[in-house]
Amino acid sequence: MEENLKILIVDDDEVDRMAVSRALKTAGIKMKLFEASDYLAAVEILAENDFDCIFVDYLLPGKDGLALVQEIRNSGSKVPLIVLTGQGDEQTAVDLMKAGASDYITKSRITPDLLSATLRNVIRVYEVEARIELFNQQLRESNELLKKKNKELEEKKEQIHVQNLKLLEASEIKSKFLATMSHELRTPLNAIMAFSQMLQRKNKGNFSDAQVDMIERIHNNGKNLLVLISDILDLSKIEAGGLELHPEEFDLSQLINTTVDELRSLKVNKKLDLKIKNNLQNTKVFNDKTRVRQVLVNLISNAIKFTDQGMVSIQAKEISDTHLGIVIEDTGIGISASDIKHIFEPFRQINQSISRKYAGTGLGLAITESLIKMMDGRILVDSEVDKGSTFIVELPRYIKVEE
Repeated sequence: MEENLKILIVDDDEVDRMAVSRALKTAGIKMKLFEASDYLAAVEILAENDFDCIFVDYLLPGKDGLALVQEIRNSGSKVPLIVLTGQGDEQTAVDLMKAGASDYITKSRITPDLLSATLRNVIRVYEVEARIELFNQQLRESNELLKKKNKELEEKKEQIHVQNLKLLEASEIKSKFLATMSHELRTPLNAIMAFSQMLQRKNKGNFSDAQVDMIERIHNNGKNLLVLISDILDLSKIEAGGLELHPEEFDLSQLINTTVDELRSLKVNKKLDLKIKNNLQNTKVFNDKTRVRQVLVNLISNAIKFTDQGMVSIQAKEISDTHLGIVIEDTGIGISASDIKHIFEPFRQINQSISRKYAGTGLGLAITESLIKMMDGRILVDSEVDKGSTFIVELPRYIKVEE
């Protein structure tokens, strides 16, 4: 118990006040003692002081102890109240406890030990209740704070949801716009290429060397532009979910050989060896032949483009009874570890400068990865700067057909 407790004794009988005071001192209670002989005097003292405990006589002139207990409790004070009564019936005890008394003692039973034990008990209960009330108050404040935070989070969540809807809508509009524009651009571009081919075939002897060179440039630039437009169109279809696979059975080894032969012209003026290794026991697969060829073209043409000398190797191999692998390995410029995680991002190239040596939109690998995922496969990359790169494509031998 704390030292120097502030205690108030309210009793009109001076002898009884002295008895309580002596008992407390005998019990070794260190205290600062206040006394009041009636209700009004007690009210004045209470207005100017806070107490650790109050002893109240049950019968006071003009107002009994029960009324004083009610007055103190109605004021909001929770100070421990011990009622001293000459009566010992149970009903009195019940009435006092209902009014808010902490405990009561019959005056005939007052002893130092009983008074000390009762005082210590009511103060201990008061301290526990005070801690509980503090905890409850903190809990209420925390709940209010949580409610406020939850409301803010809900508002943020709603804002993010609305923003996501706007982004999705914008993405769909963009994809549709790109698809439409790509389609509209391909029509006149195909016409330009067709006319340039006609001029090359039918009027070759009627043009000068300079004019023939210009026509070839028109045709070649048209082909390059058509590839770029086709990439944009494919990416738009993939993003919009409009690209579908059309599987059929075909010979993968034959497709690889044909594709490599078509791309051999890319290694002109390069000291480059193109190697094909077929380690497939069964070369038949069930997949979208056009899209598998597109994957091969993107990876092999990249390998040739970024390799000036050495070799580019294309290998088909068995992984399991249900899966096969296509490995494209080169001795080119390689990719740093920090850049590998970005190479499959649309419009992303390792060198983004205007004067970069290797031209392109940066869509090839993004489209390649998307197509492989559509085929329930995956693509792995292993590369080292100035040493070369290895792209490993793992595909199921037979892809599932959506019904």
